[in-house]
Amino acid sequence: MSEAQEAHHHSDDVQQHLKEVQSLLARHKLIEEVVHRQDMPKHDLVETLVHKQHLTELAGRLDKLHSADVAYILESLPLEGRLIVWDLVKAERDGEILLEVSDAVRESLIETMDQAELVAAAEQLDADELADLAPDLPRQVIEDVYSGMDAEEREQLRAAMSYPENSVGALMDFDMVTVREDVTLEVVLRYLRRFEQLPDNTDQILVVDRKERLRGVLPIHRLLVSDPEVEVSEIMLTEHLTLEPGDNADDAANAFERYDLVSAPVVDSHHRLMGRLTVAAVLDFVREQSEAELLSQAGLKEEEDIFAPVLDSVKNRWRWLAINLVTAFIASRVIGAFEHSIEKLVALAALMPIVAGIGGNSGNQTITMIVRAIATGQVNAENGRRLFRKEIGVSMINGVVWGGLLGIIAWVLYRDWRLGAVMTAAMTLNLLLAAFMGVAIPWIMLRLGRDPALGSSVLITACTDSGGFFIFLGMATLFLL
Repeated sequence: MSEAQEAHHHSDDVQQHLKEVQSLLARHKLIEEVVHRQDMPKHDLVETLVHKQHLTELAGRLDKLHSADVAYILESLPLEGRLIVWDLVKAERDGEILLEVSDAVRESLIETMDQAELVAAAEQLDADELADLAPDLPRQVIEDVYSGMDAEEREQLRAAMSYPENSVGALMDFDMVTVREDVTLEVVLRYLRRFEQLPDNTDQILVVDRKERLRGVLPIHRLLVSDPEVEVSEIMLTEHLTLEPGDNADDAANAFERYDLVSAPVVDSHHRLMGRLTVAAVLDFVREQSEAELLSQAGLKEEEDIFAPVLDSVKNRWRWLAINLVTAFIASRVIGAFEHSIEKLVALAALMPIVAGIGGNSGNQTITMIVRAIATGQVNAENGRRLFRKEIGVSMINGVVWGGLLGIIAWVLYRDWRLGAVMTAAMTLNLLLAAFMGVAIPWIMLRLGRDPALGSSVLITACTDSGGFFIFLGMATLFLL
């Protein structure tokens, strides 16, 4: 079975689990309502037994699921069902599941937990995992957990929380296997057998000296196929990728993709080993960045719980809707300025949405390409002008080709070659405007220190709508009336 087929099969399994949980919740609610309405001896006892029977079945189903699957189910349920499921999850899994759910859903779950439950959940996590969860936890909970840690764990937590969110230090894992370079592979193998299981994504063992400075890496496949009597120093790799905690996480993600890495050591300025970055952490980071970029393009402030209260959703969406309202009003005023022209030539009313719509689509294509290129570091000040010229060239060709086609259609429909010529020219000019704004908007956002994707879809559509209406109606007024 290919990876794609396995992923599809897993997705089907998760959906099936969700349907089963939803069915159990619906059946539980229905029977509970029926029993509650019945008038019978020992009514409270019967109601309690029915209640426990269905919840026990549901709890058993949840116990068999992976934490990530439980998190998906929680995200897919309305608040009432979500809280029932959350109460049935075993307490020792709370921490893992809180890490897996989205930020919005995590907040709704944490609000239902008392301090003792939150401390118990946080104590199950490693320092790097706790650092991810810490911003959502009450300060007193963090202090209680911190006081229960040993000195090494406290230092790891302090280090993980000290780095910016989009840095390697914020993503690195402290769970790793290290050995000395002057021991034999037989000694290394005996050492590994002492572990119940190796840390996740262990594809190489990190070789350090007595001062914890990184000397090299020992790939697992080399360890397994080499002579056990050979020393680590003879087969370890000294040429390998290392990261520093202050490195940008985007750059690290690009390196993982470029070199097909599973893990990479993280060292400080003195080359002392601090931790490692794993492909699992990189994938989580890339997924979160992609989701944030999509939300930013639509003008959403943050990820939204689809079952959140109405007011919470309104607060998340109102800002860019207000901006969109202003831009729509401007576009309407542009049309209003040419009412006299539209009255004289009704065809303008039918054709002008085409000019604006095609321009908006072209602008969104350009802005998506530029935002992606900025995110991957492929665009800088040196090649920005070249990229701008390229986008102008693409828009010019598209404008002439598709604008010419629409011009011919307008000529055939309305028997006026001048209208067709205006249609072609307006389409070309609006596509050029879309290309210019598609490059300019992300660059301006970047220069202002903002996310280049922030509201990009809203802004480019506003420019191409107002600009498209003005160009088309203005040219029609000059040349046709």
